[in-house]
Amino acid sequence: MRLRYQFELIQLIRNFFSQQGFLDVMTPPAVENPGMEVHIHPFQLYSVIKNKLVPQYLHTSPEFCLKQLLASPEEKIENVFSLSYCFRDEPNSPIHRNQFIMLEWYRKHARYEKIMSDVEELIQSCLKSNLPIRKEMKNQKFVKKTMQQLFSEILNIDILNYLDVLSIKKLLKNYPDVPVPVSECEWDDYFFLLYLNKIEPKIANIPLLLIYEFPAPLSALSTLKSTDPRVCERFEVYINGVELCNCFNELTDPVEQKKRFEEQSFLKNKLYHYQLPTPANFYHALEKGLPPSAGIALGVERLLYSLCEIENPFFN
Repeated sequence: MRLRYQFELIQLIRNFFSQQGFLDVMTPPAVENPGMEVHIHPFQLYSVIKNKLVPQYLHTSPEFCLKQLLASPEEKIENVFSLSYCFRDEPNSPIHRNQFIMLEWYRKHARYEKIMSDVEELIQSCLKSNLPIRKEMKNQKFVKKTMQQLFSEILNIDILNYLDVLSIKKLLKNYPDVPVPVSECEWDDYFFLLYLNKIEPKIANIPLLLIYEFPAPLSALSTLKSTDPRVCERFEVYINGVELCNCFNELTDPVEQKKRFEEQSFLKNKLYHYQLPTPANFYHALEKGLPPSAGIALGVERLLYSLCEIENPFFN
């Protein structure tokens, strides 16, 4: 029955978005650039084009292709969702494997608060479905907290006072049980050492948690908050301590986006000693003009596990 429940969940998701007028789209899995995230590693492959071997990659997310659709004046596409396999070169676990089903959706001319509502409504639809939901998940409601609130409540510190490497490294000295590498690290490495060791164990007790307004150094491809640029407009959802999805109020400025990609490329080369090709097709789409948008990526197998305690239904 495990496979049946996964397929039922996928059908529930399709019905949910179709009823809201979203367009169900497919994107190619073999692309020129799989995504620029520093710590996400792609699988490389080669295609024969005009008798030449041309390097390509299996996408780690359909993000670039979906944004190209949103930016295309010819297609006139508004809200889209995609359910497809993504590929990441990293170890397997009961909730994590190197090929997995990703649900990704975008709303054009909307902010990330609207995606928050989407997530809440989608989860509630799952809880009310015929899936074998864990008893303790029935009738659960979302708890919403900013990252600043979490650090204040759990550690009694204002994390927004530690937005540079020197200050957060000094902060970590107050927690001798948190392992700190001898070599110098980036700000986000120090942050996640503290977060994973001190914050995540506590939030595992909250059945449905939405964390928003991350510190600005974690902005990735999200916008900074206009009234407080110390934070960026992104959120993540946890179910019983399992990270489920990641949402950005999307950065649409092509100049700033290229700058951040260059920074990510530099760090990937520094940390992992390889670089990815320039995402030329994506840059071209941005130059056409990506409208204000918000988007999110959600792991379907993680959702199934979090709600039903059903591990990977497939064997690879």
